[in-house]
Amino acid sequence: MVDRWAWPAMIGIGFGVVAFLAVLVPVLLVQQRRYGRLDARRVLGAAALAVYVVTLLAYTMLPLPSGDLVQWCAAHGVAGAELTPLHSLDDVRRDTAGLGLLATLRSVAVLQVAFNVLLFVPWGVLARRYLGWGVVVSTVSALVASVGIETVQYTGIFGLIPCSYRVADVDDVLANTLGGLVGALVAPVVLRWMPQSRALSAARLEPRPVTFWRRLLGMLTDLLAAFALGAALQLAYRAGVVATGHELPSATTWPDVLLGTVVPAVLVFFVPPWVGTGASLGQRAVWLEPRWPDGAGGLRRGSLPHRVARGYLLLGLYGALGVVEAVPPGDASNAWAGTLQNVVALAALVGVAATRDRRGLACALTGARLVDARVPVDPDLPDPARSGRGPR
Repeated sequence: MVDRWAWPAMIGIGFGVVAFLAVLVPVLLVQQRRYGRLDARRVLGAAALAVYVVTLLAYTMLPLPSGDLVQWCAAHGVAGAELTPLHSLDDVRRDTAGLGLLATLRSVAVLQVAFNVLLFVPWGVLARRYLGWGVVVSTVSALVASVGIETVQYTGIFGLIPCSYRVADVDDVLANTLGGLVGALVAPVVLRWMPQSRALSAARLEPRPVTFWRRLLGMLTDLLAAFALGAALQLAYRAGVVATGHELPSATTWPDVLLGTVVPAVLVFFVPPWVGTGASLGQRAVWLEPRWPDGAGGLRRGSLPHRVARGYLLLGLYGALGVVEAVPPGDASNAWAGTLQNVVALAALVGVAATRDRRGLACALTGARLVDARVPVDPDLPDPARSGRGPR
């Protein structure tokens, strides 16, 4: 019994950590935009949520049938669902008849009910305190999640398995919902240290220091934006090829290069310096923008030539090298461009760590500073980002 209930926990912790790391940058980015800064306690809450969700799926969905599914279903498939409410109480009375208190508490029937309650206590805790839902909504969400899990079990993952591979039980739903309610009620005590999203959002527009980690998050956002856009465009193209009855090419083609590399490079690396403050997409996401000295001890937004020069010095060069490496398709002679692209990325990272105010090499070489975008610009001076005039 210990092994039966312990191995899903190990799977949940291991794969839950992997899942959290996979979404770490988006989590940090959402925090930066929603709260105006990062909060380590909320990041820890996101990690706990990822581990819990994966653990919940491991306990409720695994192990999956393997091998010949028809034969497996003939030997192990479940016939129908258990729809009699509170039948588990009869099972407990029958299985524990004549047992002492300790033996009763250790019986499989009692442990099964208790475990189904405890399994959803973290759901109520996280929903109430981390997500900020009320007791009723947290409890109802536990009910909906439990019904969804039982439905997946009953339908064999909606037909992927030709039988019900686990018992869909109404008492599991009742026990899970009770666990969600208990978790929601104790959440203010258990997660008292967790700051509420509403309180953090109230200070969203307060300027914050420009730190190395904030700069790093912005840089990673630029890279992930280019990668995600390229992957999405390529996936849409390939889906269109299959949908029209054509075979997918076995080698890289011009549409792959254009959609996977050129278009993302243009939109993520080349266009932003021409728009607004000239900040990259990642810098905008973390509330940063470049400004230049105004000649009177202050900082102003730069003219278009200043913004483009700063934007193309490293970020634009990085995107251009990626295009050079990919064009023409399948040509390995341009591998040098990929190597140089990595050098540019390393130089940008080292520049942020080494320069004053974390301005980076591009700002240092063009006379700019990277500041918090929420710091107001002097309204009495013209804004070159709108008028086209350069820094005074």
